[in-house]
Amino acid sequence: MAKKALIIGVTGMMGLNIAEKLVKENWEVYGVSRKVKYPIKGVKHITADVENLVDLREKLKDIEFDTLFYGTWKKHDTEAENCRVNGNMLQNTFDAISGKKFSRVVLITGLKHYLGPFEAYASTPMDTPFHETQSRLNIENFYYTQEDILFAEAKKQKFDWTVLRPHSMIGYALGNVMNMGVTLAVYASLCKEYNQPFIFPGSKEQYNGVVDLTDGIFIAEHAFWAATSEKAKNEAFNSVNGDVIRWRQVWQVIADYFGLKNPGYPEQYSPLEPRMGDADEKWEKIVAKYSLERFKATELASWWHTDGDLGRQVETFADMGKSRRAGFGLVHVSFDSFTNLFDRLRAEKIIP
Repeated sequence: MAKKALIIGVTGMMGLNIAEKLVKENWEVYGVSRKVKYPIKGVKHITADVENLVDLREKLKDIEFDTLFYGTWKKHDTEAENCRVNGNMLQNTFDAISGKKFSRVVLITGLKHYLGPFEAYASTPMDTPFHETQSRLNIENFYYTQEDILFAEAKKQKFDWTVLRPHSMIGYALGNVMNMGVTLAVYASLCKEYNQPFIFPGSKEQYNGVVDLTDGIFIAEHAFWAATSEKAKNEAFNSVNGDVIRWRQVWQVIADYFGLKNPGYPEQYSPLEPRMGDADEKWEKIVAKYSLERFKATELASWWHTDGDLGRQVETFADMGKSRRAGFGLVHVSFDSFTNLFDRLRAEKIIP
């Protein structure tokens, strides 16, 4: 019989790529999101709000599945509120599916496990490369809240679990707050169309330092392994491509792809968000000129999140040894993450 999956956050970067992988593996896939941003081939979509337990329980009452993949979150002004809201969302999910016969939960969090939350981001980071054996930071973090709920529910409902911790995500998804790849594609397209300099929007430390990334296809492969491997049971794993890059190298790759000149590191720090106030107006003209899908720039790009990733002043990369020792040996070339994404965005008429 075909395996069945329930994905919470199916239209996000992680959810969409996991859904596409599972469909290819002939799983029956149910996907939950607050609204249907776009259809995903082979997925039975469920529109539900995970902040509303009554709504979620009603929508899931007739759904049976073997594995739950959870990869959604909401940002709030303080980490205390992030912990409360994101913790409640995960707890609501477990409450809504209580009594169902599922065997595995794959929770996807991220490297803020090692870096700290947005309000104290990278202020006291752990030593690199990040290892899963490192103790938690002594600070509020909604990833820790989610893990604690997961562990408690696993004991209560008798299921196995795996936690995956990806880094900056590069891959196909539209309207996703954490999608740096699409954000940089929109930025580069604007620079090309309006003959603007392709200025690196981050810190000098990020431009020159060593960093790693997570491809959307890679996280899907890792999540599939986590859901099906005995050695992944009740363990947490870093989930990064397995190579390292420097942004000064990536910036040249992106510039070459879009036919832009790479001006090198700018004279001063120049984040995207303050420079993108007219992006929707400019993008509307690009959409009309090239007959693109009718998205606003701000529906595709997340200026503030990309600024946060590229503005870090600390080295950030994770060790994949634990996954490799457990039998997952896939490596993804990070330069290809960008060019493959850009090819798909062009093929689907998202960028010119």
